[in-house]
Amino acid sequence: MPHVSITRRYRFCAAHRLNTEHLTPEANRAVFGKCNNPNGHGHNYVVLVTVKSGGSQEARDLEPLDRVVNEAIVRRFDHQDLNRDPEFAELTTTGENLVKLIWDLLESRVPAGCLEKVGVVETRDNYFEYAGSAQDAGGLRG
Repeated sequence: MPHVSITRRYRFCAAHRLNTEHLTPEANRAVFGKCNNPNGHGHNYVVLVTVKSGGSQEARDLEPLDRVVNEAIVRRFDHQDLNRDPEFAELTTTGENLVKLIWDLLESRVPAGCLEKVGVVETRDNYFEYAGSAQDAGGLRG
């Protein structure tokens, strides 16, 4: 059955350092280059959240989505060091891991079947996207 999707854009600024305990300091520098700077570096992240719209007025009301994303994502990460977030204790703060974490944080807070994909723009050239698996798909909870 056809459907319409809506994508909303959100922004936050955050710092991080690409580094893993699984590599030596030399290997971390070789793999991550300037992104392995011990002082970290920052990005102006753009998060794109795409949800299905059932065509009803309730589905077009984006206030619940905005509230969920602002509470679960923007407030959590804005002007923070991603390496200090507990979810990254065992993960490298790559864009791939960040987009998957954002999906996981939103999936349980939106109604079943509505969340289609999450995208993260990290730089002009780096975009990461995650659409979950078939059993992951969630939707908007007010």
